[in-house]
Amino acid sequence: MTPAARIAAAIDLLAAIETTRARPADAVANDYFRARRFIGGGDRRAVSDRVWQVLRTRRRLGWWLRDRASPVETTSPRLLVAASLLLEGGALGGIASAFSGGRFAPAPLDPAELVTLRRLEGHTLEHRGMPAAVRLEMPDWLLPRLAERFGPALEAELQALLQPAPLDLRVNLLKTTREAAQPALAAEGLDAVPTPFSPWGLRITSRRPVTAGPAFQSGLVEIQDEGSQLVAALVDARPGQRVCDFCAGAGGKTLALAMIMANRGQLVACDTSAARLENATHRLRRAGVSNAERHLLRPGDKWAKRRAENFDRVLVDAPCTGTGTWRRNPDARQRLTEADLAELTARQAAILDAAAPLVRKHGRLVYATCAMLFEENEAQVMHFLARHPGFSLVPLSRAWPLDTAPACAGDFLALTPARHDTDGFFAAVLERTA
Repeated sequence: MTPAARIAAAIDLLAAIETTRARPADAVANDYFRARRFIGGGDRRAVSDRVWQVLRTRRRLGWWLRDRASPVETTSPRLLVAASLLLEGGALGGIASAFSGGRFAPAPLDPAELVTLRRLEGHTLEHRGMPAAVRLEMPDWLLPRLAERFGPALEAELQALLQPAPLDLRVNLLKTTREAAQPALAAEGLDAVPTPFSPWGLRITSRRPVTAGPAFQSGLVEIQDEGSQLVAALVDARPGQRVCDFCAGAGGKTLALAMIMANRGQLVACDTSAARLENATHRLRRAGVSNAERHLLRPGDKWAKRRAENFDRVLVDAPCTGTGTWRRNPDARQRLTEADLAELTARQAAILDAAAPLVRKHGRLVYATCAMLFEENEAQVMHFLARHPGFSLVPLSRAWPLDTAPACAGDFLALTPARHDTDGFFAAVLERTA
């Protein structure tokens, strides 16, 4: 593809994302490229990189465009892409020439669009007049909550959340070792280095596709952020135990738990979505997992009642705001509302209450989110303990099962991009004592 064609494709993809905001951007992008298989891997990465750069800087771009009155719709995908290129140091003349209207190129910039863009010449993306929430790409209502949580570390934490995330893999010990997986990946041109905390983690240092290669296809590795691997480790599942992944989704942590259990014992993956559980089937088969079964949770389902006090470990990886994953999903910043937070915290409490009876005496319930908000994390645990006096908190210092521990203040696993270079994760270990 020519540079102009890549710009045109970025505009088209951004328009598709903007018009289907209820769907995650990566799902929209997958559909977009699947329908255009003629776009090669390098072009696909270039188009995606441009779109994700716009999504990561969406509030700042909007501030620049809205701050200068214009007779055109100043947050159109065309102007967002053009402004992104210009504020990164591009020359307006070169950008305008790419909007040539030629074959595969975007239509020419009209006079009103050119007037808007000329007002941005000589500027960079940053400006001292920006409100803090704009500069840090946060919803206005959310910034005070994060400021209260992080205090003096707020700037560093939110700047880290603006950066692209690394690509982490989990080596599948059911089929190989980390030492053997590295050369297998190197044979595909993938440079991988061990992650600092997870003994199964590898971090890819180059921008190359992974899922089409033989290491992934044969189940030697799975894509999983190191933070997610550490949450699975904190469950401390052991071979021969009965373990329930209560909000299994597509099975990422189920796969890790099966590996940790060495395929021995009973592992049940539960979810309320039949589609998500069905997606887990192929992944489990590819990984060589043989000790896992799936269960679809339905309204009025008696399964949990019949399995009361039956499990040594229950993981509740609860639905959440996903604020800890915004390096990967910057579009989610634009969708999250205060009403969403209120709805999610109520769901989290209900899920915890539903999962608690499954835990046997002296068994453990592990509550986890990929969020960084007090309401979803520490407050949720405190409220649960108040409702369930038969459970007690196991401090992280006592619950941690691995040799190398990430530095976390307090009794919880609390990972952040700035401190640990992982996604933001929270986890608490609760033991049934009565």
